[in-house]
Amino acid sequence: MKAKEPGTGIPAGAPAEDRRQRKARQTREAMATAAVDLILEHGVAAVTVEAIAERADVTRRTFSRHFQGKEDAALDFTRADGTRINAALRGRPVDEPPLIAYRNAVGEWLAARESLGKRAYVRWRELLRLVDAEPTLFAAYERIRVDAQDESIAVIADRLGTDPGQDMRPAVVVGAAAGVLSAALRTWARQEHQDDQGAAGLPAWVNRAFDTLTEQAAGAVGRDVAAASSHPPHPTPERKEGP
Repeated sequence: MKAKEPGTGIPAGAPAEDRRQRKARQTREAMATAAVDLILEHGVAAVTVEAIAERADVTRRTFSRHFQGKEDAALDFTRADGTRINAALRGRPVDEPPLIAYRNAVGEWLAARESLGKRAYVRWRELLRLVDAEPTLFAAYERIRVDAQDESIAVIADRLGTDPGQDMRPAVVVGAAAGVLSAALRTWARQEHQDDQGAAGLPAWVNRAFDTLTEQAAGAVGRDVAAASSHPPHPTPERKEGP
């Protein structure tokens, strides 16, 4: 996968944004940042769309062109993260098994996040905690996760050369891998004491979660093999001829 230009999320070497595209992206990012800041400061219920628009110095109409509501705006960075993971997944070598490709795509995404610094990780952790506590935020978060997973399923299906509507393998792989990532993120967010800036801590949780999945799957296979060895199949009863 190509590296991204610092601070933009745009792949290096990609066609340059024109002035209008750059302005639209910067406006969207300003509204998303304002939404996160206000919600972390005051809570979801106390924040209005008008307040977000005012903080971002845009009109209410401009806000509505980009977002359905305040929850969507606050979680726009989560949506962007899903897009980046899927972009990395598309760029993984074709001979990588799907689960390993997804894990490595997540690793690329985390590596790109290392430059964000401590404050960004603190805000991200606080927002994830709030997602667990606020039903409206949680619902929006789950919608974004499902959309990202659907795209991941399409990417994996393309890698396997199969139809995800008929072949469950892409959905099984993505369901397991995305579940692992979600478990790692939520566990990391719940930690009360973070001695590092997050850039080192979160990848450790993610790697531990993926290792757990691999170990549990290997253990299940081993148990099945052992069970099959200790209980050979019963012989098929002979058919008796009729009188």
